[in-house]
Amino acid sequence: MAAFSASARSTRVTVLEKNDKSGKKIYITGKGRCNFTNVSPVEEYPEKIPTNPRFLYSALHGFTPEDAVRFFEESGCPVKVERGNRAFPVSDHASDITRALTSRCRENGVEFRYLSDVSGILTENNAVNGVRLRNGETIPAGAVILATGGLSYPSTGSSGDGYRMAAELGHTVTETQPSLVPFEIRETFCAELRGLSLKNVRLTMYEEGKKRAVYSEQGEMLFTHFGVSGPLVLSASAHYHKGKDTRLVVDLKPALTPEQLDARLIREFEENHARDFRNALGALFPAKLIPVMAFCSGIPGDTKAGQISRGQRRLFGERIKAFTMTVTGTRGFPEAVITRGGVSVRQIDPQTMGSRLVDGLYFAGEIIDVDALTGGYNLQIAWSTGYRAGETAAEYVCRESAE
Repeated sequence: MAAFSASARSTRVTVLEKNDKSGKKIYITGKGRCNFTNVSPVEEYPEKIPTNPRFLYSALHGFTPEDAVRFFEESGCPVKVERGNRAFPVSDHASDITRALTSRCRENGVEFRYLSDVSGILTENNAVNGVRLRNGETIPAGAVILATGGLSYPSTGSSGDGYRMAAELGHTVTETQPSLVPFEIRETFCAELRGLSLKNVRLTMYEEGKKRAVYSEQGEMLFTHFGVSGPLVLSASAHYHKGKDTRLVVDLKPALTPEQLDARLIREFEENHARDFRNALGALFPAKLIPVMAFCSGIPGDTKAGQISRGQRRLFGERIKAFTMTVTGTRGFPEAVITRGGVSVRQIDPQTMGSRLVDGLYFAGEIIDVDALTGGYNLQIAWSTGYRAGETAAEYVCRESAE
């Protein structure tokens, strides 16, 4: 997007890509379908951006979700919008997004140089004047845009090179950690429940030292052999801090108040009064979850449903409304959708995406210390910051050439 934006202003642009093709990370987004933006109003974006949302105000208004949809449709990629205002290519093929971007760039004369591994950025008099490749070749440039991504999914080429290059030029790189990533859980019942997806549950995350929950949302989650994943969990991880004691509390029946749930339990136990407790839960939970809930209830499984006391029933209701797990960590960068942390926004002009330390240096996308929740927001940040970086870098080059 940065290359397209710069080239649209009659600037000669070269993309130095260390992979053998463009957009490797795009190919795996949205499980290969590419949720490329969220068409919610830009004014609602800040509540979906946990880190430095105000920094993105100008960029998001300069290239909006509507602009992104228009760009891809005009590039021959029809778009559809699904639940949660998430936008996808009609084909459900992420390759259509990559193809649209590269074809629009090539129409503008952008040169793509693949397997070009950049080792550093060259400067003179505190201004960019080129880049150096690992093979020793130097390439002159009037401006450079760093759009290297972060550390997530290193198999796609995200090795943190951009952070290193920025730091070498004096920029502060804030602490990085995986975000939008599955959690590893201490309790062993997760392995028993692996493959089970829970829909319409409420997940709340608590952290030591915080009086209030750091995250609470209703939606879908998934149990795995190591812990939990799914949309709710990935979003919760955006608020997770390594080293802090953290617990997840799942309300398995968020549509019912405690009183309504108790009435439901009374009805189920009365209708199944002659059956063992563990065999009277079929209408309440998925089959795979029943043994775990029966164990967590503290009620002997062979107790007849009609013999369960009021106190046992109330305690069971509390466990249903607060099914608790202990977080031991995340699955790390190999399974993280994005990286939290990056080049400090204090050293980047939010109006231009340009460095405040080095003239002619610009940043776009995940390399910046901004991150959002799932739902297409992170790719929209990439398009918006890339578009702004491209246009202002081109203006800078033209201005310097004129002078």
